[in-house]
Amino acid sequence: MIDVIIAGGGPTGMMLAGELRLHGLNVVVLERDAEPTKVVRALGLHVRSIEVMDQRGIVDRFLELGEQHPIGGFFAGITKPAIALDTTHPYVLGIRQPVIDRLLTEHAAEAGADIRRGSTLTGFVQDDDGVTVELADGTSLRSRYLVGCDGGRSTVRKLAGIDFPGEPSRVETLLGEMELGVPWEEVAPQMLKIRETQKRFGIGPIGGTASYRVIVPAADVAEDRATQPTFDEFKSELRRVAGTDFGVHSPQWLSRFGDATRQASRYRAGRVFLAGDAAHIHPPTGGQGLNLGVQDAFNLGWKLAAAVRGWAPEGLLDTYEAERHPTAEDVLNNTRAQIELMKVEPGPQSVRRLFSELMDFEEVNRYLVEKIVAISVRYDFGSENDLVGRRMRDVALKQSRLYSLMHAGRGILLDQTGSLSVGAWSDRVDHVVDVSEELDVAAVLLRPDGHVAWVGDDQEGLEKELARWFG
Repeated sequence: MIDVIIAGGGPTGMMLAGELRLHGLNVVVLERDAEPTKVVRALGLHVRSIEVMDQRGIVDRFLELGEQHPIGGFFAGITKPAIALDTTHPYVLGIRQPVIDRLLTEHAAEAGADIRRGSTLTGFVQDDDGVTVELADGTSLRSRYLVGCDGGRSTVRKLAGIDFPGEPSRVETLLGEMELGVPWEEVAPQMLKIRETQKRFGIGPIGGTASYRVIVPAADVAEDRATQPTFDEFKSELRRVAGTDFGVHSPQWLSRFGDATRQASRYRAGRVFLAGDAAHIHPPTGGQGLNLGVQDAFNLGWKLAAAVRGWAPEGLLDTYEAERHPTAEDVLNNTRAQIELMKVEPGPQSVRRLFSELMDFEEVNRYLVEKIVAISVRYDFGSENDLVGRRMRDVALKQSRLYSLMHAGRGILLDQTGSLSVGAWSDRVDHVVDVSEELDVAAVLLRPDGHVAWVGDDQEGLEKELARWFG
């Protein structure tokens, strides 16, 4: 029997496949599209996602192909000076989604995941022992668990009977890559002038090519949003907003997106789970969507592995929804707010100016930046210690650095006293005796996703948390 079937081979699905393979699970990824998409929806990775790649030893692949940009405060496109962040990766990594997809797919394949392109899930039936998945070609597969990473129109979510409440799109934006018929030196000042009030408009060069990424508001929301816009429609909207279509020609691809905001009422139905856009959709403001999905997978992977391996404590799988649902809810909230601040009417523009003034206070700017780059996420573990529930940054140790010890996806007890023990949990938790000038607690217990489960120097308290998280 297959351990886990993943429906959807985007960044969320491939990240999850890689995580599951770390623990030796038999994983099959079903991807409907026979070839990778050329559409570039996401343009980069935020701090927490970069840290995730670092924790698994693959960050260099992304750094080699990406460009580091300072984080200067980009809530609703309001630019502020860069601020110092509590991370060894204090930047946005500019890297196009097809490249992210390829690197995560290569990682999953190298780890041993069975990736099946051109394979579409059409149905499933679950029982107490597993899930039987039906495919479009008439065949079926049997697995212990099924995870829907199949996007905002998720088949898995619909078949599982999970509600997807929220709001439909009220505005629509067209996006594409094409060449310009006017020199960039003439286009740039016009574009910047329009962007003084219309933040949903933009044109930018694509390094190493003759093409430009063009984004323009649509006058109306299309009835069938699954259909890509025509090039004539694109040029018409450019003329409406900018007064010219800039002589655009030779489109590489065209797409549309709206501001629909929805979240699954639950992330689990028996042996079926949802992650990424299948669990939540929202406007792309702040570039949080792909990152949120990758972080969903990072949270779920080790928990599913624990269940399959038989050591998951009672309720561990339920912590996935308990932790990630509020996290996504917060993202939906901040993207709604950003969309309001980007409207061109006098009221939203007034609030935008007020927000800009408030963001001149470093504390406000930092609060909003840390929210978007996801390093302020804290799961509620019921502890009064502020460190517990948060992700641990990559602290320097005397003998190494923390993230270099996390590549295998196991728990870690970082013990600065040398007097503690992981005892019977040594098959799933590494005991690291080392010291760090950056850590002012005696010891920390980290889950495989890098979140702090316990701090202290008491063996009895440690064992209680080992049992809670590692069975």
